[in-house]
Order: sequence, then structure tokens, then C-alpha cells
Amino acid sequence: MKPQPFRPFAARIPVLMMTLALVGFPLAAADNTDTLKTATFAGGCFWCMEGPFDEIDGVVSTTSGYTGGHAKNPTYRQVTSGRTGHTEAIQVVYDSSKVDYDQLLEVYWVNVDPLRKDAQFCDRGSQYRSGIFYHDEAQKSAALATRMRVQDKFAGQTVHTEVTPIAEFYPAEEYHQDYYMKNPFRYKYYVTRCGRYARLKELWGDASKH
Repeated sequence: MKPQPFRPFAARIPVLMMTLALVGFPLAAADNTDTLKTATFAGGCFWCMEGPFDEIDGVVSTTSGYTGGHAKNPTYRQVTSGRTGHTEAIQVVYDSSKVDYDQLLEVYWVNVDPLRKDAQFCDRGSQYRSGIFYHDEAQKSAALATRMRVQDKFAGQTVHTEVTPIAEFYPAEEYHQDYYMKNPFRYKYYVTRCGRYARLKELWGDASKH
């Protein structure tokens, strides 16, 4: 008998799946993308905002980028000049069957300083302003409700975090993505020098988890 050419297992999977289906073997249902939703948040340097959301069960991905401004396809240098109107932000794709938007908002607030206007920690300028960019009316209602609760917490002070509809979101350059994992020592130096964790502890106590 003529020997059959070797075929990697991965190459045989489609044939195997077809055979199982023909004999009536139950197959797992395809992933339901209907539960995937998107949230967009700004809280100063986007390097610092990815980690808290990456830790959440149900978060599929986080992407650093720019939004809220007028410039098309901005670069990091353009955004940090403060002339594009954009702020550094992250876009979170999450599985709403595992984590809901209200839970994401809870994580968001304890990772920002809502009392700073056009600044976050040591970074200054509107390009570092905090903001929640809602994708639908349900997100808008939830964001406004939590902002009211935060305002009550800091009575007598002004919460400057904006709640606005999402505009075009532009992903940042690749070297910014997952920066805290790619460059852990540089990231740790930056975030410590910037006083981010110390300020979050002052504002939110143990809820900040830093």
C-alpha cells in the first residue's frame, strides 16, 4: 500500500469536524459575539489604564489610543503637543455575559483623579484629561449616575471627569500597546515618579488596590 503523506493534525481538523457532524456527534457552539461590547475611558497616561482592566475576568482586550479631538489619524507627538483636542484613552472590549459596564465603571473611577482638570497626576494638559466616552444611551446613563455618586463623595470639590459620546478612536502606535508589560522597569519608574499610586491611595483608600 502506498504510504500516505504526513499531514499535521491542525490541517486535519476541518475533515475531523465534518466527520463528527455527519455521524451526529454533538459539536460545541461557536463563540457568541453578540455579548462582546466596547467601552472607552480616559484617565491620564494610557500606559497606566490598561493593566487594571486586563485583570478583569471577561475583558477580552484593551487598546491604547486617542479620542475626543478634531485631528484625523493623530500621532503620539501630535497628541502630546496638546493641539489636537484628543486625550489619551483606552478602548476595552469585554464579554457582557461575564462582566457588565457598571463593574468596568467601578474599576475606572478608582484609577483616576476626578478632581484634576486637564491633568492627571504629574501629566498636565487637556491631552491627559479624564473622561468616559459612552457608546450608547445605557452607558451614558450608567456613567452619569456614577459621576453623581463620585461628586457626592467629594462634596465641596468639583469632579472634572467628562461624560461625552464616543467620537473616532484612533489606536496608538504599536510600541504603546501593553507598555506596562513590555517595559516593566521603565513603567514602574514612570508611575512611581508620577505619584499616581500615592494619589490614588489618598483618594480611594484600599479600593485603588495599589
